[in-house]
Amino acid sequence: MNFNNDRNEETQNEWQNDPYNWIWGIFYYNTKDNRLFPPKRIKQLGWTINFANPNSLFLIIVIIAILLIVGEHIAK
Repeated sequence: MNFNNDRNEETQNEWQNDPYNWIWGIFYYNTKDNRLFPPKRIKQLGWTINFANPNSLFLIIVIIAILLIVGEHIAK
């Protein structure tokens, strides 16, 4: 039995259920959580982005840039 993993999962569930880690109830922002894609508040709805993780901001910028480039290319 891996107690470290159980404790880690328990901590992640506490973070997810803490309303102070959710901005306006929809944006997950937790500096202690190093996950890039944590589950949404209702886990069955999929994943969200941890906006406190600097890598997530980089990922968002890359996705927006790709969408803009593809959109301009298709419009021509």
